[in-house]
Amino acid sequence: MGATENTSPKPGWTKIVLYSGSAITAAGAAAIGVLLGQAELARRTIPLAEAPPPRADGIYGAKFGGGPVRLALLGDSSAAGLGVYRARQTPGALIATGLSRRLGRPVRLRNYAVVGCTSPRLGYQVEEALDARPDVAVILIGANDVTHRSGAGAAVRHLADAVRRLRLIDAQVVVGTCPDLGSVQPIQPPLRWLAGLWSRQLAQAQTVAVVEAGGWTVSLGSLLGPRFAAQPHRMFSLDRYHPSADGYALAASVLLPTVVAAMRTPIAKLQAAESGVHGVRSLPQAAVEAVRHAGTEVSRVRVAGRDRGPAGRWAQLRRRVWEAVRPHEIQEQT
Repeated sequence: MGATENTSPKPGWTKIVLYSGSAITAAGAAAIGVLLGQAELARRTIPLAEAPPPRADGIYGAKFGGGPVRLALLGDSSAAGLGVYRARQTPGALIATGLSRRLGRPVRLRNYAVVGCTSPRLGYQVEEALDARPDVAVILIGANDVTHRSGAGAAVRHLADAVRRLRLIDAQVVVGTCPDLGSVQPIQPPLRWLAGLWSRQLAQAQTVAVVEAGGWTVSLGSLLGPRFAAQPHRMFSLDRYHPSADGYALAASVLLPTVVAAMRTPIAKLQAAESGVHGVRSLPQAAVEAVRHAGTEVSRVRVAGRDRGPAGRWAQLRRRVWEAVRPHEIQEQT
């Protein structure tokens, strides 16, 4: 037995789908009623998007000369930059600028992200990106999979397939795992608590699937959650659901060091240095720790020449030092 709102929500609205078992007790029915009421309240509270996200495609860092690094952004509204009004405030522009400066090369940005996208629909974006043969792809996906409750297993399989397809053309792939939706103000307890739990569960599963497929992950959830909760008027846009310019700048700053590392050190060449063995775990253990300690990067690693240990694939956890990427510093799009 399922319960859901109108299956054709207006653009820009959050669709929240809740499922119950076939047998429902009176207490269970009451609880479901509370959750459905809160989902309806959240939908009424989150306003419609007034305009699509600004387009930020172009060349960043043209002053460096030479052939540009091809950067692709894929995913949902968080990758598209919904909630800001200037191209330089989008995560794509922020990451492209930071990557250009750190590599000393121009970066050509192409953003394929679609507002409202879920992981099962990510394949359409991958098809477009493959034609451009990116050197590195950044994927931000998962929030809509949580709010739709369309099945974490399917969401993770589609994300892993997207990573594998991009890796087949030798693109490095960095995935920012599902953010903590427990920090979104229009979603009230207890629905907020469930959304936070579902977010963490999906982020953990995403980490395992992406690293197995040959990508890198960066956990975003609880790093952004407290900061957003403490400064909601600064970190959220006017709809109180999508990040503001400051919120996107924070997320981009956390992702950027891993994007730079992915370009400098291809995944196949990663080895666990003796000084860094303490950061090596089995992949399932690494996924759990990454979700608990947001801002953590997880990648494949070889230990003593081996990909796997007794508990499965080896994975390296890192907490890279990051510095703020500021929208007002971006003046190099062409």
